[in-house]
Amino acid sequence: MKLKKGDKVIVISGKDKKKVGIIQKALPKENKVVVEGVNIRKKHVKPTQANPEGSIQEIYAPIDASKVMFYDEKSKKGSKLGYKFDKDGNKVRIIKRTQKEVK
Repeated sequence: MKLKKGDKVIVISGKDKKKVGIIQKALPKENKVVVEGVNIRKKHVKPTQANPEGSIQEIYAPIDASKVMFYDEKSKKGSKLGYKFDKDGNKVRIIKRTQKEVK
């Protein structure tokens, strides 16, 4: 999985298609990511002594990594990521369309 926490991504399929958000959590073993503002679920919390009213909370559920693409700010489109070795021999991520390095 080439996506990491903090990357800006665009959703390419599903009910949240074309939404842009930042990855809050990456789950590489499950091939899923949690994206801010995408796949929002409601969780009902039972009343407790600390919270006698109870509540309904909104949480961000994981979405499959194949349904999101890295969002290129310059071209305002989704882009594929690849790897390349720089001058020092370090492996860096690049945007395949523009060959620019991802920070």
